[in-house]
Amino acid sequence: MEQRDEDNTGWRRALRRDMVARRAALDDAEHDALSARIVGHLRQALAAPRVVAFCWPIKHEPDVRAIVEHWAGRGTRAALPVVVAEDAPLAFREWRPDSVLLPDRYGIPTPADGEWLHPDLILLPLNGFDGDGYRLGYGGGYFDRTLAALSPRPLAVGVGFEINRLPSIRPEPHDQRLDWVVTEAGAFTPRAA
Repeated sequence: MEQRDEDNTGWRRALRRDMVARRAALDDAEHDALSARIVGHLRQALAAPRVVAFCWPIKHEPDVRAIVEHWAGRGTRAALPVVVAEDAPLAFREWRPDSVLLPDRYGIPTPADGEWLHPDLILLPLNGFDGDGYRLGYGGGYFDRTLAALSPRPLAVGVGFEINRLPSIRPEPHDQRLDWVVTEAGAFTPRAA
């Protein structure tokens, strides 16, 4: 069993590099057009939540800030994830367009201050994903720990590009399923497990 775990860890590490490289290969115009299509599908598929958590786009992830602005116009509050400890669930700090953002230990912009919020919907970036609703992140396990710990559990919506769709990410016991996946091709709920 230990050999299989080591094989899966190495496979996932290589897969992450490949998935990030696929996104990086998109030129800016294509990236922006695909991101806009994702935002359009989000608008059609999901109602404005009370509190939405989203990730500041890094490494050519889909830029879905336009849906956050759209929902904010309907009264939604927005929050960005904050790493509070290495092996702990994420916390979510309120974000507004005038929020001061500082890079965290991973270089990801996070609010310098603001109220801590409990999201009822989280938009999660997808390095890779499969039709069963499992996502491949960056390997830190932060979102899996967070989704497992938050009560009530927020709606988990993965946002990614079709170039990162996989037959399977080889989910592990700790991996949390997404409730929705939204790409430039549309919005779907994962097939039943």
